[in-house]
Amino acid sequence: MIPAELVAKAHEHVDSGAFFAELAELVRYPTVSDHPNGRVAIKAYLDEVLAPALTALGCSVAIHPNPDPGGGPFLIGTRIESPELPTLLCYGHADVVDGHEGRWSDGRDPWTLTADGERWYGRGSADNKGQHLINLTALRLLLAETGSLGFNLKFLFETGEEIGSPGLDEFVSAHREALSADVLIASDGPRLDAATPTLFLGARGSVRIALDVDLRPDAYHSGNWGGVLRNPATTLAGAIACLVDGHGRVQVPELLPPDLPDSVRAALAELEIGTKPGDPALDAGWGDTGLTAAERLYGWNTLEVLSLGAADIDRPVNAIPGRARAMLQLRYVAGTDVDRVGEAIREHLSAQGFSMVDVTAEGSFRASRTPVDDPWVGWAKGVLDEVADRRVAILPSFGGGLPNHVFTDLLGLPTLWLPHSYPGCLQHAPDEHLLAPIAREGIVLAAALFHALGRRGGEA
Repeated sequence: MIPAELVAKAHEHVDSGAFFAELAELVRYPTVSDHPNGRVAIKAYLDEVLAPALTALGCSVAIHPNPDPGGGPFLIGTRIESPELPTLLCYGHADVVDGHEGRWSDGRDPWTLTADGERWYGRGSADNKGQHLINLTALRLLLAETGSLGFNLKFLFETGEEIGSPGLDEFVSAHREALSADVLIASDGPRLDAATPTLFLGARGSVRIALDVDLRPDAYHSGNWGGVLRNPATTLAGAIACLVDGHGRVQVPELLPPDLPDSVRAALAELEIGTKPGDPALDAGWGDTGLTAAERLYGWNTLEVLSLGAADIDRPVNAIPGRARAMLQLRYVAGTDVDRVGEAIREHLSAQGFSMVDVTAEGSFRASRTPVDDPWVGWAKGVLDEVADRRVAILPSFGGGLPNHVFTDLLGLPTLWLPHSYPGCLQHAPDEHLLAPIAREGIVLAAALFHALGRRGGEA
């Protein structure tokens, strides 16, 4: 059990305003990874924030160039207490999305942390600066309390997660020895909801699918030519409907996972989705109704239409457009074969008479997850159950996307993600915020895992 003194110090660190002040310093760096000025801020963030924070933990720090010219640098911090002890790898990302200046409520500046009750507003407050600061704080408090961690620590920071983690796979592959560990404990993404401590074990993957029906360079009068010229917009609507019907049900078997493992079903059995204040109302009859809402969200695949258009929808004219386009996205879980997604869709459309639809598929991140019955999962769940005063949710997969595969597939690690945010945090949008109660509890939960890992190392 985590020492009561450590819990008290974690609470005091938040209640005194010290954590808010530290987070405010992190937020002021506009580390936008897809902007030239953001690259300058990223370098300063590594040099002036992260490197000193890791050095204070007794880590040696090295900043490495990205093997991909489109990506930013990587930082590795390493503290080795003994070769006989277990090694923990932590992860975070220093970059954020665009600040959307001028679009925040009440004139807020995205680069100035501001408090409104329990909400702390600022770009990166939830994704990911507040989350990695919570873990760094927990490590710092633990080290001050005990004098040692009881395990070896490695920390990997990347600077391009928000632009798809360019170069991360290649970098991790080239630095396997430097990043070798026994387990990953990291924080990103949201909890199940604001009130529920959560542990998730992986992430769904994503494939973007562009559909293009480009039939002719000109538009033709709908009265003079309607009925004899194929309408690309009508064609596109029909093509989409034979991929995913009007009730959200995927119609192509190759786009679905082979099964829903019993261990995943059991982990999701008692989870409720969309029941908390601020959650959108779930739509009855949408998606595969043979699955629960939790199973659809965290254990299954969905095919979503992200954009759809032909001609000028705001100023239509009486003409058959020459071209129609749509962008779809397949969100998929581990176990799905996505190597031939584009080919499978083309074959399916052709069989339905839509061979004139051009299909382009491009994956942005891969699905992966640690098995629910992995011993590290049971260990972490037991630790969190001891310190939390309510049920801890175990999610086999995070609903969104993370580079979890580099840790499971390239480094061979069990992955334990302890999120310190919630679905309503508005990450990537104006008014992004961190909830103070989650930060307060998050430091305790992270410290409990780190403390238990130290005891585990001491008993090894």
